[in-house]
Amino acid sequence: MATPVVGVPLAVVLLALTAVAALLVRAGGIGAAREVAVAAGRAAGQLAAVSLLIAAVLRSAGATAAFVALMLVIAAVTAAGRIAGRRSARAAGWSGLAIAAGVGPVLALVVLSGVVPARPVAVLPIAGILIGGAMTATALTGRRTLDELRTQHGEYEAALALGLVPRDAALEVCRPVAALALVPALDQTRTVGLVTLPGAFVGVLLGGASPVEAGATQLLVLVGLLAAEAVCVLATLELVATGRLHEAE
Repeated sequence: MATPVVGVPLAVVLLALTAVAALLVRAGGIGAAREVAVAAGRAAGQLAAVSLLIAAVLRSAGATAAFVALMLVIAAVTAAGRIAGRRSARAAGWSGLAIAAGVGPVLALVVLSGVVPARPVAVLPIAGILIGGAMTATALTGRRTLDELRTQHGEYEAALALGLVPRDAALEVCRPVAALALVPALDQTRTVGLVTLPGAFVGVLLGGASPVEAGATQLLVLVGLLAAEAVCVLATLELVATGRLHEAE
């Protein structure tokens, strides 16, 4: 696999793909075409900015740590918006706590053990992958559990009537749907190498590493994601059950 040639043909292809996706979303009534266009535009702008910043960020451990912290903040705000339907400081704070609870221990383990060299060029990609997966798991868990509490409110009230405290009653209702947030990570891990060759594998391979080294890197990423996302799901479930994360009034 070779990298795409940056130029006019690439721009035309990207615009065409964005237009097709937007038209299909609108024609199928599964969302707003504008959201697809905005998402694609933001991705282009953000990646262009990151491409310019990344070289400077990787020059020092301090700059890398600051960039990782910025990614964590943005992930927390994004997850809070999905969960609560708003971007409040309170919701972002709890979402950030759940994400950090999953990412922090995993990142510390792989770096302190020496499995990943303690160099910015090695730590930053791993941190970004873990934060992205943790953000998705947190948002999915929060959104689905809140929806379940709303639609199954009768079961929640029945559990309270049986003597359960609010936290335990909420957990009884929410646990089954919270488990669904791990399905994407589980499916990706089960089918790696059979259905897809994920980015970490391809990137390391293109960087000149052997297939065995690329496979080991991808395995570390996938298993790390499973561990981080499992923590995020449990933390978010607890935050919802105790009323710390909830929908906008």
